[in-house]
Amino acid sequence: MADVIDDKIKNYRTAPFDSRFPNTNQTRNCFQNYLDFHRCNKALSSKGQDTSPCEWYQRVYKSLCPMSWVEKWNGQIEDGSFPGKI
Repeated sequence: MADVIDDKIKNYRTAPFDSRFPNTNQTRNCFQNYLDFHRCNKALSSKGQDTSPCEWYQRVYKSLCPMSWVEKWNGQIEDGSFPGKI
């Protein structure tokens, strides 16, 4: 299983189609992948497991989200004022 995930991460080019977000506007897709990355990191690191499967979400949100949004959200997480539930 880990080999399959590692192979997909290595061959990653851009965000794949996600049927939850069929429209052209990918803002929600960006935000959801950002949340999923941080939730995945939190869940796996709290269990002491390898967080490399979470890299998928990070690559997707980095290809979809403007960096200014990501920087803003990272600052909000550090300040404790992030509106999402992580």
